[in-house]
Amino acid sequence: MQKLIIAAGLMLAMSTASADGVENKWRVEFSGNAESAGRIVLQVAPAKGEPIRAVAEVVNGRAENDVARDVGAALQAVASDHYNVEVDDGEDVLLKKQGGEGDFVVTVVENTVQGVRIDIDAE
Repeated sequence: MQKLIIAAGLMLAMSTASADGVENKWRVEFSGNAESAGRIVLQVAPAKGEPIRAVAEVVNGRAENDVARDVGAALQAVASDHYNVEVDDGEDVLLKKQGGEGDFVVTVVENTVQGVRIDIDAE
């Protein structure tokens, strides 16, 4: 299992699941409330092909469930042709490859929202 935790743009912990890090399903968990306005940028990169970046602008004071919905909507807008995107358990966003798509990796490119931590796990 690959695990990556990002808080306010800093990588806190990481371990590797497989040599290439690609999987067919990922869970992105948000915790903490937005203590500042900022943006969260996630990248969805297939093993082969061009990566897709989703940018979510987050307003100060948003709860973790709202931040998850903001990021889920940003992912849905740019990645829904290749991946199923859904908000799960309120604070989690699930990404699953659609039929015919290859495995992929999800990374946090940027998180400038103070108080929001992002934990990414392969499922």
